[in-house]
Amino acid sequence: MQNTLSKKSKIAVLCGGMSTEAEVSMRSGKNCYEALKRLGYENAQLVVVDNNIAQILKGYDFAYNALHGKYGEDGCIQGLLEIMQIPYSGCGVMASAICMNKEFTKRILKPAGIPLINSVFIKRDDDILSSVNGLTYPLMVKPVSEGSSFGMNKVNNETELVEAVEEARKYNPDVLIEEYKLGISATVGVLERDGETFATEILEFRPKNEWYDYEAKYTKGMTEFILPAQISPEMTKEVKEITIKAFEACGCSGVARVDFLISDGVPYVLEINTSPGMTDTSDLPAQSAACGISFDDLVELILKSSGLNK
Repeated sequence: MQNTLSKKSKIAVLCGGMSTEAEVSMRSGKNCYEALKRLGYENAQLVVVDNNIAQILKGYDFAYNALHGKYGEDGCIQGLLEIMQIPYSGCGVMASAICMNKEFTKRILKPAGIPLINSVFIKRDDDILSSVNGLTYPLMVKPVSEGSSFGMNKVNNETELVEAVEEARKYNPDVLIEEYKLGISATVGVLERDGETFATEILEFRPKNEWYDYEAKYTKGMTEFILPAQISPEMTKEVKEITIKAFEACGCSGVARVDFLISDGVPYVLEINTSPGMTDTSDLPAQSAACGISFDDLVELILKSSGLNK
């Protein structure tokens, strides 16, 4: 097994997996694999992850993580790669586990002084209606650990709330309920280069649907993207500073994407994605391009973050 990355390194581009986001991950993985081939990494291989992945990975020098969701973005695959001593791209075990869980992300970010929208977490046996006392409708209901907007719904009253919580529990027994705010939806990529952490340009998105759901995320033409975001220089500076602060507070490394809602002059952090999509319609490639980083260069930048004990 090689310890130093080279164009001859045997690289497993991990994609697919066993989460609800497997199809999106396949698209991300294919794009990253093709980029590595164009870059001259002749031994890069596309590896579709299943429950035999430990056997499949034997003999690989590096892993490029293009998995999304459960098992791929929550510290599980990272832990396996640590055990197998295979350097991997992106965030480590701890940061992946924290950021996959919206509750624990907020627990880390709140004492760090990061602006957060009022919310409550409902466990499996909690009473739904009494739990939201103090929150103001409309509300957003989200599974605590899920991506790509699966199981998310906006609700306007108690009846809709109960139905939405039951829908969210199909994906995860624990549910986040957050006040719905109007504002500017934005997202910022975070990358590392030569030991320096930096934020990409800020991407503002205006979905054709009421909010940024799965259809709006992955269907061309369903969302209008404004890059860079139409916000003031002062807000741009503040958002980028908060992005880096949130990234570092959660112990992230290599790559992440921080999602915001800017409402009444306050940039609220919604969540941190530690394995951003790399599809044709994904945010991070567009944000990076606006910084002068091509898709191929972005993939190589992420690959070069590979390591262990993050």
